[in-house]
Amino acid sequence: MADSASDSLFSPRVTVEQVEEGTELAPKFDDNGFIPCVTTDYASGELLMVAVMNQEALEKTIASGEAHYFSRSRQCLWHKGATSGLVQKVVEMRIDDDQDCVWLRVEVAGGASCHVGYRSCFYRKVPVGQQRAEGTALEFLESEKMFDPKAVYGDAPNPTQL
Repeated sequence: MADSASDSLFSPRVTVEQVEEGTELAPKFDDNGFIPCVTTDYASGELLMVAVMNQEALEKTIASGEAHYFSRSRQCLWHKGATSGLVQKVVEMRIDDDQDCVWLRVEVAGGASCHVGYRSCFYRKVPVGQQRAEGTALEFLESEKMFDPKAVYGDAPNPTQL
């Protein structure tokens, strides 16, 4: 993380034109200090996860080329894959028009991004409209886990679970 404002990778947000049409990175973090991040597989485009970054996570991602996030449940910086080995190598990072959302296109070591063991964190479908009339149960879109979470993380309770 940068030690002072002058060392920051980020420019101050001065004008709408600068933010929307300029070449300076001037991310807008929310009132809690977060910016949402959408992460997809570089090759397939598959949505892998949505998380948040704080300033330090964004700076570390840019500097290292590996995805870092902020874990709201653990209240700490999170280097994706540091424990599991399922590191997300950033192939491309984009920022949206008003610089308040990040998109990472990544290659994933081990092929999975979900701490539950599935490839994507979005492994279930919610019935909507006519589908809902046929039942309310979530539908699993992935039938096999890519890894065994207990073998990777042990029996410790997951802080994201209730």
